[in-house]
Amino acid sequence: MQMDKTKDCFSSTRKAEEKGKKHKGLLIVKPDDKEAEQYIAKAKTNLRTCELFKEKRLDYKIPEEWFYTMYYCALAILTKFGVESRSQKCTALFLRFIKDKCLIDYDNEFIDRITVYSEKEEKTDVDLREEARYGASVHSRGIIEKYDFMMDVCKRCISQAEKIVYLDKEFQVPEELLE
Repeated sequence: MQMDKTKDCFSSTRKAEEKGKKHKGLLIVKPDDKEAEQYIAKAKTNLRTCELFKEKRLDYKIPEEWFYTMYYCALAILTKFGVESRSQKCTALFLRFIKDKCLIDYDNEFIDRITVYSEKEEKTDVDLREEARYGASVHSRGIIEKYDFMMDVCKRCISQAEKIVYLDKEFQVPEELLE
């Protein structure tokens, strides 16, 4: 089932591209180590931004920075594989697939945290980001209480993504996803 969903991220993109439309999935591009490294740098910048928001008590901005820190790490890995993404859902699906195939060493926690679920009872960092971003509050005790924990999660995520991105190895998208 997961392989089918991940394959669909590639096939729907091919169809959109053939029709001259912008895709909303995954596209095979040339792997780009330099761009992957730039995503890692962007993730680190996001983490530093959290400190500024905390200092200024702009709590509602912090979950978005945590989320995008992890998402930029994901995009760095996809870039290393030569995959362009325009879908959070497809990004998470591809990461889960290559992790399950043992092509990368990356914690499920980081994939889970960027996964978009349609079921109401399944909550992730995507939901926390949206609640903070679109809610009326500027300050949040809950965000501040989990600040150190989430900063540690993001630092571990960056560290694992760096190991993949800086690995002197060429990665390839598994053929079964392109059939």
